[in-house]
Amino acid sequence: MDRPVVALENADAVYDYYLSHQQNRRVARLAYGALAGRFRPRVHYGVGARERLRSLIYDDSRLIVAVNHVSDTDPYTVAAAAWSSALRPVIGRTRVLAKDELFVETEPGRTRGRAIAERTSQRRRIDMMGGIPVFRGKDHGLRAAARAGNLMMDVCAERLRRGDDLALFPEGTCNGGDPTVLQHVGSGIGHIVARARAKGVDPTLVVMGLHYGPPPGRYRGASVHIDVPDLTLPEKPITIARTVAEYLQVAVELSVSEY
Repeated sequence: MDRPVVALENADAVYDYYLSHQQNRRVARLAYGALAGRFRPRVHYGVGARERLRSLIYDDSRLIVAVNHVSDTDPYTVAAAAWSSALRPVIGRTRVLAKDELFVETEPGRTRGRAIAERTSQRRRIDMMGGIPVFRGKDHGLRAAARAGNLMMDVCAERLRRGDDLALFPEGTCNGGDPTVLQHVGSGIGHIVARARAKGVDPTLVVMGLHYGPPPGRYRGASVHIDVPDLTLPEKPITIARTVAEYLQVAVELSVSEY
């Protein structure tokens, strides 16, 4: 299947494609390893979290990794942290939610030259990392993005059923305020969990706190705190989102203290 143009009006074709798209796992591992060498995150764990992660992965359990969103470089820091942590075995079979503009291959009015090469390269990098596009309400309007959002959540749930894991930034946008205080977490992550459960999958929550140091921050050597809360997520999507926010805030605070 040809790669579709990632545009809101093309949402059906976009999510049909990303329902089945699979990157080359060997290439993904090499790329994640290269990012680890470049960004050099310092990974810390909650008590027993590394051992529990290893056990969950060995048992082929499904994971949802929730990460706070501080910078546009966060996806690369998360990739580097995955390589440098107990999450390394799931590289290549983890879907990563990313804003749709990262998948755009050409700029309006540009038909050749370096701009196209850079955009095409970016799209391929995002696809290689396991990206699934998200059409955000803040970019397209809540009504316009609502149907695409439902398609995206269905794709996420189905990918979990098929054996993939999922990583996402549940705040939905970069934190322009105090990076030590989590922004509002919407109900999207709760709806994904609920839809996965309807398909017979009960994913385990993994929280990952990122901290780059005092402003303006250094993107190399970020403090990363990973934990696997010992809990069963609630039933209602909004309550799931609140629970995720609670545990992710703790991970953020620990990443700050461990910087």
